[in-house]
Amino acid sequence: MADRPGAERGRPAGAQGAEPGSDAARVALNRARAAALARGARPAARPGRAQGGAGAGGGAVARRGGAPAASGAGPDARDPQTVSGSIDRLVAERGWQAPVAVGGVIGRWDQVVGADVAAHCTPETYADGVLTVRADSTAWATQVRLLAPAVLRRLGEELGEGVVDRLVVRGPAAPTWRSGPRSAADGRGPRDTYG
Repeated sequence: MADRPGAERGRPAGAQGAEPGSDAARVALNRARAAALARGARPAARPGRAQGGAGAGGGAVARRGGAPAASGAGPDARDPQTVSGSIDRLVAERGWQAPVAVGGVIGRWDQVVGADVAAHCTPETYADGVLTVRADSTAWATQVRLLAPAVLRRLGEELGEGVVDRLVVRGPAAPTWRSGPRSAADGRGPRDTYG
């Protein structure tokens, strides 16, 4: 631009016939910008550009309120999040740590209590620190009741103390003689059949 006659720095080549006050205004604007930069003020985003992008100087552009926009190669809250991170955050926000931990132990029940006990005893429910398990025979129900302190100690090691306070062992479900749509409503059993 300097090789053309009349071309000045910061002035377009076709603006030779511009009004004489425009040079003074441009010089005053440049001085004001230089003074603002010397004070440490950051340039705001130009109208028409999206706020929060990088400016011409490559730095962060100030948002409304003066907080600089986050930019860079590091992850931040605006980036896509991993599924495990989102689930961990949801569990923590809802206070589901204990039920989720118990669910994990129930999924590994045979590793926690041993293959023999797990073959004859399965967990059913967990609520308010009480784990209910069902044995497949009355003999195994009695055996698991005797092993309850050891099972609670093992659950304490896996989950932390106080998550499971009590272990309720139920035997097998009693047989029912109700069958069909026309069974007796009062639950009559076999009466003297086994007498």
